[in-house]
Amino acid sequence: MDGIDGLMLLLAGGLGLLVGVWATLAFRWSERSQHGAPTPPVPALDDGLVRTLAVLRSAAVVLDDSDNVVRASAPAHALGIVRDGRVAPAAIRDLIALVRRDGVIRDEVLEVPRGPVGPGVLMVQVRVAQVSADHLVVLAEDLTQARRLEAIRRDFVVNVSHELKTPVGALALLAETVQDAADDPEAVRRFAGRMQAEATRLSALVHEIIELSRLQVAGALGQVGLVDVDTVLSEAVDRARTTAEAKRVRLDIGGVRGTRVLGQHDLLVTAVRNLLDNAVAYSGEASHVGVGVRTDGDLVEIAVVDEGIGITAAEQERVFERFYRVDPARSRDTGGTGLGLSIVKHVAADHGGEVTVWSQPGRGSTFTLRLPRAEEEPASTVRELPLTETEGAHVRRSAS
Repeated sequence: MDGIDGLMLLLAGGLGLLVGVWATLAFRWSERSQHGAPTPPVPALDDGLVRTLAVLRSAAVVLDDSDNVVRASAPAHALGIVRDGRVAPAAIRDLIALVRRDGVIRDEVLEVPRGPVGPGVLMVQVRVAQVSADHLVVLAEDLTQARRLEAIRRDFVVNVSHELKTPVGALALLAETVQDAADDPEAVRRFAGRMQAEATRLSALVHEIIELSRLQVAGALGQVGLVDVDTVLSEAVDRARTTAEAKRVRLDIGGVRGTRVLGQHDLLVTAVRNLLDNAVAYSGEASHVGVGVRTDGDLVEIAVVDEGIGITAAEQERVFERFYRVDPARSRDTGGTGLGLSIVKHVAADHGGEVTVWSQPGRGSTFTLRLPRAEEEPASTVRELPLTETEGAHVRRSAS
């Protein structure tokens, strides 16, 4: 009897062990099944849609039904449309929500932040459309530069209209005055002289407006070639000499000789001539204006130095703007148009260079035109001419 009881206990223990093992295995299998369950596959994008998005220049973003980014082009990241796998600008997210709600395609011009911090903004034209049950497409085109150019053109037209109104109005008034003074020969001669001065100013203004408009067109340089800097300076000084002699301003050329740049001769003469005219206009009677040339590595620097009234630091940032004048009263007296330095800036940019200014009120100004050298000149053809003490000091300051 005792043997039977022992056998039953042994069988019960074995059965309990088997049940425990089975329960453990079942738990492990269930847990593994739960963790290893495959996630629902993301619906694949249509091949035609992928190929279409690949050829678009606009920033393109494809979103799934949870507004996660499935695909985004490089411009979308560059413009900051996509950050951390989501559409970043709130204005675009609001547009997406509207399309999610009613399925209607939305196309709007939005102002979005240029980056996560700072005040910079971009103007983008955004188009949002539902392309499938699971996917939505966002297309964004950067209009910032186009809008800026549009604003510049609009301001240019306004400025031109204002600037032309003054000499035209003066001519009309003077003509009426001459008519009323027909019996006074002395008055007629005096008013006729003023009419001639206004007509000359109007002609110069129209010419420079046309010149500036042509320079602002892409590819305005046209045919380029090797240009001898010595010839450019000689011609520019010769053209500016009449105006300078009227004020007894002495013009000198100094510095390195024998340098050449790649560009258009006439445009470079115009640029240097404008710098000289500007220097003469803002210089006093019997003063001195010098043109110094030096090389700095692969650059040729043409510095026009004057002993004039100088320019304040605040005005130096604006002197290259169209129609901006440091001294409007002096510009009216000299017939200045306010376009000369703007033309210089565009000529320099078209030649792959730049124009800078150093100035202090009462100590004169130095405008430096920096252009790429065309080629390395042999040592035997390069010759230094001495600069005056004033020129040397100004050129050293402008270089520093």
